[in-house]
Amino acid sequence: MNTKMSFEDVVKSRQSVRGYKTDPVPRELIEEIIDTARRAPSSMNTQPWHIHVVTGEALDEVRTRNMKEMAAGAKPKRDIYSHGEYEGVHRFRQVAIAKKLFGAMGIAREDKDKRQDWVMRGFRQFDAPVSMVLTYDRDLDPGAVVHFDLGALCYGIVLAAWDRGLGTVINGQGIMRSDIVREVAHIPDNEVIMTCIAMGYPDDSFAANTVRADREETENFVRFIGF
Repeated sequence: MNTKMSFEDVVKSRQSVRGYKTDPVPRELIEEIIDTARRAPSSMNTQPWHIHVVTGEALDEVRTRNMKEMAAGAKPKRDIYSHGEYEGVHRFRQVAIAKKLFGAMGIAREDKDKRQDWVMRGFRQFDAPVSMVLTYDRDLDPGAVVHFDLGALCYGIVLAAWDRGLGTVINGQGIMRSDIVREVAHIPDNEVIMTCIAMGYPDDSFAANTVRADREETENFVRFIGF
Protein backbone atom coordinates (compact mmCIF):
# COMPACT_ATOMS: atom_id res chain seq x y z
CA MET A 1 0.00 0.00 0.00
CA ASN A 2 1.38 3.41 -0.98
CA THR A 3 1.95 5.57 2.10
CA LYS A 4 2.24 8.66 -0.11
CA MET A 5 -1.37 8.60 -1.25
CA SER A 6 -3.31 11.79 -1.61
CA PHE A 7 -6.20 12.35 0.80
CA GLU A 8 -8.68 11.56 -1.97
CA ASP A 9 -6.86 8.32 -2.80
CA VAL A 10 -6.90 7.30 0.86
CA VAL A 11 -10.65 7.91 1.13
CA LYS A 12 -11.55 6.21 -2.15
CA SER A 13 -9.28 3.18 -1.75
CA ARG A 14 -10.07 2.42 1.89
CA GLN A 15 -12.09 -0.71 2.51
CA SER A 16 -13.14 -2.83 5.44
CA VAL A 17 -10.64 -5.63 6.10
CA ARG A 18 -11.94 -8.91 7.51
CA GLY A 19 -8.82 -11.07 7.32
CA TYR A 20 -5.51 -10.21 8.98
CA LYS A 21 -1.94 -11.38 9.23
CA THR A 22 -0.78 -12.44 12.67
CA ASP A 23 2.02 -9.85 12.69
CA PRO A 24 1.83 -7.58 15.74
CA VAL A 25 1.26 -3.87 15.19
CA PRO A 26 3.95 -1.70 16.83
CA ARG A 27 2.66 0.52 19.62
CA GLU A 28 4.51 3.48 18.11
CA LEU A 29 2.52 3.12 14.89
CA ILE A 30 -0.77 2.99 16.77
CA GLU A 31 0.21 6.09 18.72
CA GLU A 32 0.99 7.87 15.45
CA ILE A 33 -2.45 6.94 14.07
CA ILE A 34 -4.20 8.21 17.18
CA ASP A 35 -2.15 11.40 17.14
CA THR A 36 -3.47 12.08 13.64
CA ALA A 37 -7.07 11.08 14.36
CA ARG A 38 -7.35 13.19 17.52
CA ARG A 39 -7.68 16.24 15.28
CA ALA A 40 -11.24 15.10 14.53
CA PRO A 41 -13.93 17.74 15.19
CA SER A 42 -16.19 17.50 18.21
CA SER A 43 -19.14 19.49 19.49
CA MET A 44 -17.83 22.74 21.01
CA ASN A 45 -14.38 21.11 21.20
CA THR A 46 -15.54 18.81 24.00
CA GLN A 47 -13.33 15.92 22.78
CA PRO A 48 -15.50 13.43 24.74
CA TRP A 49 -13.64 10.30 23.69
CA HIS A 50 -11.40 7.67 25.21
CA ILE A 51 -9.56 4.90 23.36
CA HIS A 52 -8.60 1.59 24.96
CA VAL A 53 -6.10 -0.29 22.77
CA VAL A 54 -6.24 -4.03 23.46
CA THR A 55 -3.91 -6.75 22.16
CA GLY A 56 -2.19 -9.97 23.22
CA GLU A 57 -3.65 -12.16 25.96
CA ALA A 58 -6.24 -9.58 26.94
CA LEU A 59 -7.68 -9.48 23.42
CA ASP A 60 -7.60 -13.27 23.20
CA GLU A 61 -9.65 -13.44 26.40
CA VAL A 62 -12.17 -10.90 25.12
CA ARG A 63 -12.71 -12.67 21.83
CA THR A 64 -12.85 -16.15 23.36
CA ARG A 65 -15.40 -15.19 26.00
CA ASN A 66 -17.40 -13.03 23.60
CA MET A 67 -17.61 -15.82 21.03
CA LYS A 68 -18.45 -18.46 23.65
CA GLU A 69 -21.28 -16.39 25.14
CA MET A 70 -22.82 -15.49 21.80
CA ALA A 71 -22.50 -19.04 20.46
CA ALA A 72 -24.37 -20.24 23.55
CA GLY A 73 -27.24 -17.91 22.72
CA ALA A 74 -26.52 -15.22 25.31
CA LYS A 75 -28.25 -11.92 24.76
CA PRO A 76 -26.14 -8.93 23.71
CA LYS A 77 -25.19 -6.50 26.48
CA ARG A 78 -24.25 -3.28 24.74
CA ASP A 79 -23.89 -0.02 26.61
CA ILE A 80 -25.64 1.97 23.90
CA TYR A 81 -29.16 1.73 22.57
CA SER A 82 -29.35 -0.16 19.27
CA HIS A 83 -32.07 -0.28 16.65
CA GLY A 84 -33.82 -3.53 15.77
CA GLU A 85 -33.52 -5.44 12.51
CA TYR A 86 -32.84 -3.40 9.40
CA GLU A 87 -35.75 -2.98 7.03
CA GLY A 88 -36.39 -1.56 3.57
CA VAL A 89 -33.45 -0.11 1.67
CA HIS A 90 -31.16 -0.52 4.67
CA ARG A 91 -31.90 -4.25 4.77
CA PHE A 92 -31.32 -4.41 1.01
CA ARG A 93 -27.84 -2.90 1.39
CA GLN A 94 -27.04 -5.19 4.31
CA VAL A 95 -27.99 -8.26 2.30
CA ALA A 96 -26.10 -7.03 -0.76
CA ILE A 97 -22.75 -6.84 1.04
CA ALA A 98 -23.43 -10.17 2.77
CA LYS A 99 -24.00 -11.82 -0.62
CA LYS A 100 -20.73 -10.43 -1.90
CA LEU A 101 -18.81 -11.63 1.14
CA PHE A 102 -20.39 -15.08 1.17
CA GLY A 103 -19.77 -15.39 -2.56
CA ALA A 104 -16.08 -14.53 -2.17
CA MET A 105 -15.74 -16.98 0.73
CA GLY A 106 -17.64 -19.76 -1.05
CA ILE A 107 -20.34 -19.89 1.62
CA ALA A 108 -23.53 -21.34 0.18
CA ARG A 109 -26.90 -20.11 1.38
CA GLU A 110 -27.78 -23.53 2.76
CA ASP A 111 -24.40 -24.06 4.49
CA LYS A 112 -25.42 -23.22 8.05
CA ASP A 113 -22.07 -24.24 9.56
CA LYS A 114 -20.02 -21.88 7.40
CA ARG A 115 -22.52 -19.08 7.84
CA GLN A 116 -22.36 -19.52 11.60
CA ASP A 117 -18.56 -19.59 11.47
CA TRP A 118 -18.64 -16.27 9.63
CA VAL A 119 -20.81 -14.77 12.35
CA MET A 120 -18.36 -16.04 14.97
CA ARG A 121 -15.49 -14.35 13.10
CA GLY A 122 -17.22 -11.06 13.75
CA PHE A 123 -17.61 -11.83 17.44
CA ARG A 124 -13.90 -12.60 17.67
CA GLN A 125 -13.05 -9.39 15.82
CA PHE A 126 -11.93 -11.15 12.65
CA ASP A 127 -8.80 -12.41 14.43
CA ALA A 128 -7.18 -8.98 14.15
CA PRO A 129 -4.14 -8.48 16.42
CA VAL A 130 -5.43 -5.15 17.79
CA SER A 131 -8.79 -3.91 19.01
CA MET A 132 -9.35 -0.23 19.68
CA VAL A 133 -12.33 0.20 22.00
CA LEU A 134 -13.96 3.63 21.73
CA THR A 135 -15.76 5.02 24.77
CA TYR A 136 -17.17 8.32 25.95
CA ASP A 137 -17.96 9.94 29.29
CA ARG A 138 -21.21 8.56 30.69
CA ASP A 139 -22.38 11.93 31.99
CA LEU A 140 -22.90 12.97 28.35
CA ASP A 141 -25.74 10.47 27.86
CA PRO A 142 -28.17 10.42 26.09
CA GLY A 143 -25.46 10.50 23.50
CA ALA A 144 -26.75 11.58 20.09
CA VAL A 145 -24.20 14.41 19.81
CA VAL A 146 -21.35 12.48 21.40
CA HIS A 147 -22.03 9.51 19.10
CA PHE A 148 -21.50 11.87 16.18
CA ASP A 149 -18.22 13.05 17.72
CA LEU A 150 -16.95 9.49 18.19
CA GLY A 151 -17.92 8.72 14.61
CA ALA A 152 -15.61 11.50 13.46
CA LEU A 153 -12.77 10.13 15.59
CA CYS A 154 -13.45 6.60 14.37
CA TYR A 155 -13.29 7.62 10.71
CA GLY A 156 -10.09 9.52 11.36
CA ILE A 157 -8.55 6.37 12.84
CA VAL A 158 -9.48 4.09 9.93
CA LEU A 159 -8.19 6.60 7.36
CA ALA A 160 -4.92 7.23 9.21
CA ALA A 161 -4.43 3.47 9.58
CA TRP A 162 -5.10 2.81 5.90
CA ASP A 163 -2.62 5.50 4.89
CA ARG A 164 0.03 3.63 6.88
CA GLY A 165 -0.63 0.18 5.43
CA LEU A 166 -2.98 -1.09 8.12
CA GLY A 167 -6.46 -2.46 7.59
CA THR A 168 -9.43 -1.93 9.87
CA VAL A 169 -13.07 -2.85 10.24
CA ILE A 170 -15.47 -1.01 12.54
CA ASN A 171 -16.79 -3.95 14.49
CA GLY A 172 -19.86 -3.59 16.68
CA GLN A 173 -19.93 -7.36 17.14
CA GLY A 174 -16.66 -7.13 19.03
CA ILE A 175 -18.32 -5.25 21.88
CA MET A 176 -21.67 -7.05 21.72
CA ARG A 177 -20.88 -8.22 25.24
CA SER A 178 -19.63 -4.91 26.60
CA ASP A 179 -19.58 -6.32 30.12
CA ILE A 180 -16.80 -8.72 29.11
CA VAL A 181 -14.81 -6.02 27.34
CA ARG A 182 -15.14 -3.71 30.34
CA GLU A 183 -13.98 -6.39 32.78
CA VAL A 184 -10.96 -7.56 30.79
CA ALA A 185 -9.78 -4.12 29.62
CA HIS A 186 -10.51 -2.50 33.02
CA ILE A 187 -12.68 0.20 31.47
CA PRO A 188 -14.14 2.48 34.16
CA ASP A 189 -17.88 2.41 34.84
CA ASN A 190 -18.14 6.13 34.09
CA GLU A 191 -17.32 5.46 30.42
CA VAL A 192 -19.83 4.16 27.86
CA ILE A 193 -18.49 1.58 25.41
CA MET A 194 -19.68 2.58 21.96
CA THR A 195 -17.84 0.43 19.41
CA CYS A 196 -14.48 -1.05 18.56
CA ILE A 197 -12.15 -1.05 15.58
CA ALA A 198 -10.34 -4.25 14.61
CA MET A 199 -6.91 -3.39 13.21
CA GLY A 200 -3.92 -5.17 11.70
CA TYR A 201 -1.99 -5.83 8.52
CA PRO A 202 -4.34 -7.07 5.77
CA ASP A 203 -4.00 -10.67 4.65
CA ASP A 204 -4.21 -10.31 0.87
CA SER A 205 -4.84 -14.05 0.49
CA PHE A 206 -8.09 -13.84 2.47
CA ALA A 207 -10.90 -13.95 -0.09
CA ALA A 208 -13.25 -11.54 1.67
CA ASN A 209 -10.63 -8.81 1.43
CA THR A 210 -11.27 -8.60 -2.30
CA VAL A 211 -14.83 -7.41 -1.64
CA ARG A 212 -15.75 -3.75 -1.88
CA ALA A 213 -19.13 -2.46 -0.77
CA ASP A 214 -21.26 -0.58 -3.28
CA ARG A 215 -22.09 3.07 -2.66
CA GLU A 216 -25.19 4.94 -3.68
CA GLU A 217 -24.82 7.51 -6.43
CA THR A 218 -24.61 11.04 -5.06
CA GLU A 219 -27.85 12.15 -6.67
CA ASN A 220 -29.74 9.49 -4.72
CA PHE A 221 -29.10 11.07 -1.33
CA VAL A 222 -28.06 14.69 -1.91
CA ARG A 223 -30.25 17.76 -2.46
CA PHE A 224 -28.94 21.21 -3.40
CA ILE A 225 -31.04 24.16 -2.28
CA GLY A 226 -30.49 27.72 -3.47
CA PHE A 227 -27.88 26.97 -6.14
